Amino acid sequence: MSTGRLCIIPARGGSKRLPRKNIVDFLGKPMIAYSIEAAIGAKVFDRVVVSTEDAEIADIARRFGADVELRDPNLATDRARVVDVCLDLLDREAAAGRAFPQFACLYPAAPLRNADDVRTTVEMLSAPDSDGPDACHFTMAVTTYPLPPHQALKCEEGGRLAPMWPDIVNMRESDIPQLVVDNGSTYATTVAHFRKARTFYGPGLRGHVMPYGRSTDINHADDVDLAKHFAGIYWGKKSQA
Repeated sequence: MSTGRLCIIPARGGSKRLPRKNIVDFLGKPMIAYSIEAAIGAKVFDRVVVSTEDAEIADIARRFGADVELRDPNLATDRARVVDVCLDLLDREAAAGRAFPQFACLYPAAPLRNADDVRTTVEMLSAPDSDGPDACHFTMAVTTYPLPPHQALKCEEGGRLAPMWPDIVNMRESDIPQLVVDNGSTYATTVAHFRKARTFYGPGLRGHVMPYGRSTDINHADDVDLAKHFAGIYWGKKSQA
């Protein structure tokens, strides 16, 4: 069934903090496999594409059911922005006659995000041509903070610490509005609005709140261990695979 939606999974080969993190083994599968399976399982996309410059990642992506678009090496550097990767792929899709009105971007190092999370985040979007104060053209998966964020301290010279927000640091947590944070896993938007804003933090942004445990974003080796711990909680015996 046509939905007019594209899923982009950006997965470059280089990673300094955790080498090859996008395909590191996670409980018997390459890390990226979980995002591909979540995208396909959500049943809301016409096309699921992995954007990469890396041959091994491309082979793994195809094996788990995704299409692959090889990106320009200039879009696979440390300085390349995911926004630019998405815009480039959207342009190439349109040139090939596939002008999708909506798309989602799934980061590949979020193995505990599942198909329901993807579906919920995408289906929060309004119709592409909708307008008005209640229209929603930007959504993302978010989670709560494990500690009070308004008490954040910034590190200064000489090892000194200072409140990031001195006006609110002494407020009671119950007096602070609920604060959530982008969990680095799932973003959805209307293409026309994304082209204009050139960010996933566009006007009218709404969030799908995921549990802190399933929001583990893999950047370091310790994150893998943490994600495996939470997998044991959420998946039970499957985490022992």
